[in-house]
Amino acid sequence: MMKHWLAAGAAALTMGMTATASYAQSTTVPGEQVGLAVGAPLPEGLYAINTFTYRRTDGRNDADTAVNIPVLVYSTPLVPLGGRIELLVAPPTVFVFTRNAAGSPNKDISINVGTFVGGIWAFDLGSNFGVSLLGGVYLNDLDGDRGSLFNGTTAANPISGAGRIPVGTPVLPQLASNTYRFGVAGSYTGDGYNITANLTANIYDSPGRFGGSVGNFIGPIRISDALNFDLTATKKFGNFEIGAVGYGTYNFDISQFSAAAGNRGRFALGGLVGYDFKIFTVQAYVARDVVTGATLTNAFGRTRSDYSTDGWIRFVVPLYSPTPAASPIPAPLVRKY
Repeated sequence: MMKHWLAAGAAALTMGMTATASYAQSTTVPGEQVGLAVGAPLPEGLYAINTFTYRRTDGRNDADTAVNIPVLVYSTPLVPLGGRIELLVAPPTVFVFTRNAAGSPNKDISINVGTFVGGIWAFDLGSNFGVSLLGGVYLNDLDGDRGSLFNGTTAANPISGAGRIPVGTPVLPQLASNTYRFGVAGSYTGDGYNITANLTANIYDSPGRFGGSVGNFIGPIRISDALNFDLTATKKFGNFEIGAVGYGTYNFDISQFSAAAGNRGRFALGGLVGYDFKIFTVQAYVARDVVTGATLTNAFGRTRSDYSTDGWIRFVVPLYSPTPAASPIPAPLVRKY
């Protein structure tokens, strides 16, 4: 059972989104895959995985953000060249909870990220080692939200450099383009260990555009391609699991008019605990930035790094697996003497 739910991480190569004032995150949430053996092939069957994260930055008036990432995975019986084919679909949702100072109104919002559809080709290399390749796309142009939020004031467009736009628009410039996702992961799962490293690339059609009149008003948006890295080192003790995790993101374009302007990315470290209830598994982990490109300015006009703390909880539920074929009835042994 342990390997089954650890390998379910290959299915959790799904998607998500963070919403920060600096817009400096990839569409795939950094850290959404830690704790899972994303390099190991998933046993044939149908699986549900739900990962939820809540993030708070140090800035007193920064908005808190949360992302819910539900994933449905079909691990097919197809194993071309020895690698199992796994099909994924997931519709993530972003939540934003404002923390304005007294006297300023607060507003909570939710944003639908484009549905992710993709596939994994996962290989068992033997000796408890596995490797997987992922390809897919977030269909932001098809069913992602348009990302508009207007608080009644306007400002110069910091992304395209054109005209003046409603403040708060766009909320998530990443959604101005479909996101093409590619990944490679390797895992070791022997002796109760899960040692996993994973790289995920997000590629955009940049500059991207939102549709409709607001999109025309905003104009083209430059979106930075990004590379995420998720690291896991945990150990099982009976049904319990404990270990360390680390994750981060690297933005390639941080020029003046990029959506990631001035923010190269972040890296966080933390710890994970989990428990296998046999019919489902729960994991929880917390991580804190050790490096970040985000900044804040305090009341004294001093600028410093705007570190963030993330809390996560995940459920892995096997929904269906093929029933093993019945063993043939042995023929009676007849002897002649």
